[in-house]
Amino acid sequence: MKKHIAVQLPPEPVRGYGILIQPGGLASLPAIIRKRWPGRRVFVVTDTNVARLYARSLQRAFDDVGLDSALFEVPAGEASKSIDIYYALTGALLESGIKRNSLVVALGGGVVGDLAGFAASTVLRGVSFIQVPTSLLAQVDSSVGGKVGIDHEAGKNLIGAFHQPSFVLIDPEVLRTLPPVEFRNGLAEIVKIAAALDKRFFRFLEQNASRVTQTNTRLIAQVIHRAVALKAAVVEKDEREAGLRKSLNLGHTIGHALEASSGFSIKHGEAVSIGMVAESQLALAAGLLNPDEYNRLVRLLGRCGLPTQMPTGLDAKKFYRALAVDKKNTGVDPAFVLLRRIGASLIGVRIPAPMVQALVQ
Repeated sequence: MKKHIAVQLPPEPVRGYGILIQPGGLASLPAIIRKRWPGRRVFVVTDTNVARLYARSLQRAFDDVGLDSALFEVPAGEASKSIDIYYALTGALLESGIKRNSLVVALGGGVVGDLAGFAASTVLRGVSFIQVPTSLLAQVDSSVGGKVGIDHEAGKNLIGAFHQPSFVLIDPEVLRTLPPVEFRNGLAEIVKIAAALDKRFFRFLEQNASRVTQTNTRLIAQVIHRAVALKAAVVEKDEREAGLRKSLNLGHTIGHALEASSGFSIKHGEAVSIGMVAESQLALAAGLLNPDEYNRLVRLLGRCGLPTQMPTGLDAKKFYRALAVDKKNTGVDPAFVLLRRIGASLIGVRIPAPMVQALVQ
């Protein structure tokens, strides 16, 4: 005799959160935390580069408002998104007395946000965390949406979770200290969002590309706001990437394979830029994309100082191996997000393997 038992659980607590985009806003973070999360102990995770610029002064500001805080530094760079660094970080958090009601603050670029967020999602089965992205790429992409995780030798971001932050603070002024190459990396994600979702935003970028600089705080804040608003709207409709959110993977199928096969010597934004162009070439070959739209994409990426051609000397075997284990693929032929036109994309397009192989000679 069969018996069924239904486990009735209450609705999840409200997991929505605010995103504050404010030039100079980093200085207000301690007061915001003290007001919204009084009495919480704060665990700041950062990297060695950002610690020198901002973390120690921020920790002193926590002291000034009477908040107990601890600082944890990891080496700068993609290599910190590893199981070893993750294990060391969670161990340090536990040894320092982190509790379920503690608050983790991810202060840094995408590597720090992904790593600290993943640690927060797993330590003590999950604690709250705040994203304070200090790179343009993290401000417009990885800090919003709750994707956290680390890399595996088989590929990028293959170990992770969905763990939404409790708050995101974006301060465009910190971009003034960003190396120019990292600023350009962020521009790649902005172009991606516009190309995939919003033709008006894409046109705005075409008209203002030369003015979108690290020192033009007012304009870059406007650009960040639009990019983040577009991504947030997608996340609201499809938090776990069941459909619509996959459109934000434009350029990432090939991009992630490029990163992994190069040993991450190709930066994420550069890889996404190359990936967008290569995948748009596939869309052209499949008759899905107009050549004029393709040319607009290539021109805008070039004006942003981003690469648009597949690198020479690429290890084809490593590239295809990384492509095969990409978490977005579920079949024999790789699946792509392809541009249909500027502002509209197609999700899950299967491209025959020989067409993909033609990209890497």
